[in-house]
Amino acid sequence: MKVGRFQVMAMLHAARAKELGLPVTRAKSWGLNRAIFYAAAKRGFKQPARAPARGAVGGKPTAAVGKMYLLGDEMAYFARKGNRVYFTIGGTLQTEADFKRQIETRFGRRFGAAWKESLAIIGQYPKEVLLSQHRFFGEVYRPRRDELAAKWTHSIQ
Repeated sequence: MKVGRFQVMAMLHAARAKELGLPVTRAKSWGLNRAIFYAAAKRGFKQPARAPARGAVGGKPTAAVGKMYLLGDEMAYFARKGNRVYFTIGGTLQTEADFKRQIETRFGRRFGAAWKESLAIIGQYPKEVLLSQHRFFGEVYRPRRDELAAKWTHSIQ
């Protein structure tokens, strides 16, 4: 199966969230949520959500404000299911099972290696890049999205 930009986005965002302090399960939920968000944004939104100003989180890398979760200056809605927190779009939770189905299965047994590579890539960047939605997209994701999609697709064939 081909690894596309959607999977690359989810992997890098999940690794970013992990690096900024989220537990792995929640980081994967964040990664899938952001991949879905950007795919929807590419098609166009009717009413985009606005995050609170950066100062509202007191400079912390992550914070919950009401039903919104802030990772740096990027916002996503969240909900609880049992004792777990998941990110949500349109009332649909992005769970670890969803991440496994939509992302991990594309990699097959090579997922672990790709996950480690994602963490290593993210680890190369200073915190201020990871805290900025714009800088993360422009400096981390965009320059390597096609290279990683091709590399990860080739490694599973």
